[in-house]
Amino acid sequence: MKSALEHRLTQRWYGGQAPGFGSRLLAGTYHAALKLRAGLYASGLISSQRVGVPVIVVGNFTAGGTGKTPLIVALALRLQARGWRPGIVSRGYGRRSKAPIAVDADTPPERCGDEPKLIFERTQCPVFVDGDRVAAASRAIAAGCNLVLSDDGLQHHRLARDIEIEVLDGERRYGNGLLMPAGPLREPPRDTGLRVVNGGAAQAGEWGMRLHTGRAIALAGGRRRELAEFAGDGVLHALAGIGHPERFFAVLRAQGLDPVEHPFPDHHAYRAEDFAGMTGAILMTEKDAVKCRDLGLEQGWYVPVEAELDEGFYDRILERLENVSP
Repeated sequence: MKSALEHRLTQRWYGGQAPGFGSRLLAGTYHAALKLRAGLYASGLISSQRVGVPVIVVGNFTAGGTGKTPLIVALALRLQARGWRPGIVSRGYGRRSKAPIAVDADTPPERCGDEPKLIFERTQCPVFVDGDRVAAASRAIAAGCNLVLSDDGLQHHRLARDIEIEVLDGERRYGNGLLMPAGPLREPPRDTGLRVVNGGAAQAGEWGMRLHTGRAIALAGGRRRELAEFAGDGVLHALAGIGHPERFFAVLRAQGLDPVEHPFPDHHAYRAEDFAGMTGAILMTEKDAVKCRDLGLEQGWYVPVEAELDEGFYDRILERLENVSP
């Protein structure tokens, strides 16, 4: 279940509770470290590296999930449709292995990470997982990709980029506006040129994104079923090991469902014991499903989502790519 620490941080970051002196002190130290790194890049003592093809980074300034994965999937599919050969690079947060890996159909999610596995399955793009994003980008180019799409990485400045896209939770936004651990910010927000707002109300200059749910898909056999049909099945369980589990539960409630909610930490490694006592159907996110397929959950179902954005957003991306020198 969601850890006590994670619950306390959420209350302080987004719930109006004031952070303590210790967390503010650590945030000040963290801010000093960020300024030092920025100074090193500005002075040329550390330099960003170009890899010879356009690079698009999709990331966020807050800790936790904001909806990057659905956007990356949608963007990769749109780029493919326009003739690009995107390769996707990721550090594979939460994976057990640290070795560089090229994701394929047989790669266990614990080796590559749940999000890279999901992205590969949804896009069939080459996906390379490596703590060194420059090395991962080089592997993608060697594999025939002519564009690199970085899953996260706004704070990873060693990989030079041509386009940056910030993804922001439209309901929680920047929380209390403080740096970690006093607040949710990885770094002070800056202008990336493109800001996508997931849910909530997009403000001037922002691109709104909506996540649309499809029919639930059975983990065993792939049968599909409308979400509303689960309302008459008796006790229903819902679990989510994502950055903001409440978002998934709210989607189910909007469909008229009233599940028993089971929030887990982001990137949770599921075991059979996690489902002890759950009788009846179990609904989960697609990100959770990639880690639960071999657990024998005969009543397990996942709910796929599709990101919907204004066509002008994709036009803006393609216009910028036309102006990128090889």
